Amino acid sequence: MRGYRTGRSSDFFATLRLGENLFHAKAPRRQENQSSTTGGKMFLGLRTAIYHVDDIERGKAWYSEVLGVKPYFDQPFYVGFNVAGYELGLQPSAGNTTDKADGAVAYWGVENAEAAFKRIIELGATVHEAVQDVGGGIKVGTVKDPFGNVFGIIENPHFKIQ
Repeated sequence: MRGYRTGRSSDFFATLRLGENLFHAKAPRRQENQSSTTGGKMFLGLRTAIYHVDDIERGKAWYSEVLGVKPYFDQPFYVGFNVAGYELGLQPSAGNTTDKADGAVAYWGVENAEAAFKRIIELGATVHEAVQDVGGGIKVGTVKDPFGNVFGIIENPHFKIQ
């Protein structure tokens, strides 16, 4: 594939810009706070959360089992899953490190936080923060996947996709 060099995230996005027609190419820069449509919102919502894995095939197998879906995009440089209209991406990285970011966490919606948490642990994740009720019936928890990434789950009876 043109523009692809092993293991670099910039190469994935360079490939997209080279017109491989995988996704929409990068849009031209806009002035700060300018929306894409007159009167519209600039931010349209979360689209993709990317997790780095040291073994893309093992990562693909583990996340396929956890998510209950197969990838819609499957290449050596990137694997993408459609999770109820949101993308979870896997990107290869050099070696499994334990110093991956704990600061920003994507929380994936579930119907039952305790059941989902238990299942993910059974599939090989480790407890990062146990499920807790943070108020109003909202329950959150985080695990570390087998590749060292923090993976969050949330049961939120108040949040509805619009």
